[in-house]
Amino acid sequence: MKIKKLTVVGVVGALILSLAAAAWATDWYVPGNFATIQAAIDSSSVVNGDRIIVGPGLHAGAFVTKAVEIKGEGGATITSGPPHGSGLIQGFRLLAGSDGATITHLRFEVGLAIMNGAAVDDVTVTQTTFVNAVQAISNWRGSRWNITHNEIIDLRTFCGGGIGVLIGDYTGGTVTDNVVAHNKIYGTLHVASGDCGGYNGTGIVIFADFRWEADGASSLAWNRVVKNTIGLTSNTPNLVDVVAIELTESGDSDAGWPTTPPNSSVITNNAIGFNDLRDTVLQIALTPSSLDNPTNDISRNLGENRGQGLHPSAFGPGGN
Repeated sequence: MKIKKLTVVGVVGALILSLAAAAWATDWYVPGNFATIQAAIDSSSVVNGDRIIVGPGLHAGAFVTKAVEIKGEGGATITSGPPHGSGLIQGFRLLAGSDGATITHLRFEVGLAIMNGAAVDDVTVTQTTFVNAVQAISNWRGSRWNITHNEIIDLRTFCGGGIGVLIGDYTGGTVTDNVVAHNKIYGTLHVASGDCGGYNGTGIVIFADFRWEADGASSLAWNRVVKNTIGLTSNTPNLVDVVAIELTESGDSDAGWPTTPPNSSVITNNAIGFNDLRDTVLQIALTPSSLDNPTNDISRNLGENRGQGLHPSAFGPGGN
């Protein structure tokens, strides 16, 4: 299997550009300069590259339409935000214009904490805490996200969900080069009373969604899930159990979905390694089973997948 190599020139160029942008960035305070995060984002004074610093206390989330950094201080907590069509509350919904945004040092206590709503790329989510989410970080259609050093405590279901981190597509696109690394996902999957069941919650999932005649993905490739610690237990496993890491093409006929599976796998060349899965009973689930090696590099995970595999350098920056 081919492994992508880093381009040093590209990394250096990106560093120079980021330093130049930082020199012109402005800090804005909520509260202080603005009463809410949404007011800060909507202001014509706040431009790409600026930083919105969110102070201690309870805050509403926002529709994010700019490439800003949103940073919490003093335990800043998102407890409300834009409504979702499901009836759940979102924290941040990333929309057109927010490519390159960063979310950091916040605490989320909402059902759908961070949602990619417009195929936004190059987002960073780091050093952030999520409590009892239905879906903590949902990256639909985005490439080159860096999801690192976060803490996801407990999950809950809503006739679906119970997901820590999702990387996926349902529109037939290409999703690539996402890094999910050094996150801690642990606690209890709380199954809702009267939940419809028939599925698993999951710590981290790479998901090509072909259900109900959706277009799934043309390629979910070169994503890295490395050095995460996942310890989850369902409180009602006979109705909804929980798996640590899942790779799923949902059109697979063996799973009972009402669509025809793709002729060949679209989830390929992903690296799943060096994760500690020992505190989750169901550790790795693949649908179909052909997503195992060599279609994807799944090796050196603590738990049921302790076998020999590639050297850490093969897994890219997240594996170092």
